[in-house]
Amino acid sequence: MDARTKLLLEGPIGPTLLRLALPNVLVMIMQAAIGLIETYFVARLGADALTGMALVFPVLMLFQMISAGAMGGGILSAVARALGAGRRADAEALVWHAVALALGLGLLTTLATLLAGPKLYALMGGRDGSLAAANLYSGIVFSGAVLLWLFNSLAAIIRGTGNMVFPAAVISLGAIILVPLSPALIFGWGPLPQLGIAGGAVAVILYYAAGSVAFIFFLWSGRGVLRPALRPPPLSWTRIRDILAVGAAASLIATTTNVSIGLATGFAGRYGPAAVAGYGTGARLEYLLVPLVFGLGAPLAAMVGTSIGAGCRDRAVRVAWVGAAMAGAITEAIGLAGALAPEAWLGLYSQDPGVLSYGSRYLHLVGPFYGCFGFGFALYFAAQGTGRLVWALFAGAARLATVCILGLIAVHAGSVAGLFTALGLAMIVFGGINAIATVTGAWLSHTKLARPLPEAVTEAR
Repeated sequence: MDARTKLLLEGPIGPTLLRLALPNVLVMIMQAAIGLIETYFVARLGADALTGMALVFPVLMLFQMISAGAMGGGILSAVARALGAGRRADAEALVWHAVALALGLGLLTTLATLLAGPKLYALMGGRDGSLAAANLYSGIVFSGAVLLWLFNSLAAIIRGTGNMVFPAAVISLGAIILVPLSPALIFGWGPLPQLGIAGGAVAVILYYAAGSVAFIFFLWSGRGVLRPALRPPPLSWTRIRDILAVGAAASLIATTTNVSIGLATGFAGRYGPAAVAGYGTGARLEYLLVPLVFGLGAPLAAMVGTSIGAGCRDRAVRVAWVGAAMAGAITEAIGLAGALAPEAWLGLYSQDPGVLSYGSRYLHLVGPFYGCFGFGFALYFAAQGTGRLVWALFAGAARLATVCILGLIAVHAGSVAGLFTALGLAMIVFGGINAIATVTGAWLSHTKLARPLPEAVTEAR
């Protein structure tokens, strides 16, 4: 068994999680900062550009979450479980299957956003200049959706082997290049053309293209745990189903998260452009939680998946609780900071009084519940490792239903505070259902164990 796999099975839970998560968390913060920095420069173009990006952002994050955390989680889980069960050949065959899924889903993403994007942004409150900005940015960035899917799928394969450092290094290097490239294309620095909001989209596409090339070289050069064949094998429905069993359900969960925010954006649109921009800017702090928890969730899913593959159910449960406690503490600290000093965050993007007012009310009312979201989101990643996401899917659906029902009541009553309170309560529902499923053992009730750990390994652990 490879040393990385042994570490996932035998290493002390807390230190091993921290060791694997630290580079991942740092790089996820950096990746999130890329989007925030881009927003900062786009905001210099005016209110229409800022509002246009706020309209596209939930859709972009939806596909980012699906490709990296959902379908990527399915890929990671399948690879980790295969390695934990000692099936290296299956894990290597999964690489080409993941690439095939990425190419197909990337093309579908481009088609869907080109056809439905303009109507969706209008429904979310886009008007005139802001709608034009949203359509321009969306059309360019989603034309490269295949690259986004390929980038995240290849990174998930590498993380599934327990290697969190190389994906972190690629993302970090890409960020170093992207941070100056984005404003250079937006404002036309030096010999580069001035593309406005389109420049940010072009920079993002270049980032995913360069990262995909780096991951391809790493995997097919034999530098990692896996050594996939140079030629693609015949596609097997069994292996695709192994990925989709987790990835499809996880995609629905990611969709509920982003639809919840998109729905709230539409509700906020009832109060005018300032409310859309204010809520959208405030909700960017909420979106920051996703890559943060993903940084911890990727090694969490890998450790749980490897333990399940090796037949060690008790260790999988302990890993889930330790990871959830870490994620809850980190996200709660961020939420409380945003609630106590909202203008420190909002002021980075706008000084408009209306934007600051709506954004501050959102952070005051929703920020204290960020810990519930982080706690439940970590347990969702743990469930990915088991290959069973029924309860996590139920938690996501319950969150969406809470936002929809209570949000509609609040909008009908003309209460912005009621709308934001509904968003906070929805986070409690999401975290609570995932916690109940873990406490009762429901998330593992139908999990098949590949084989028990050898007695010597069990004693050492």
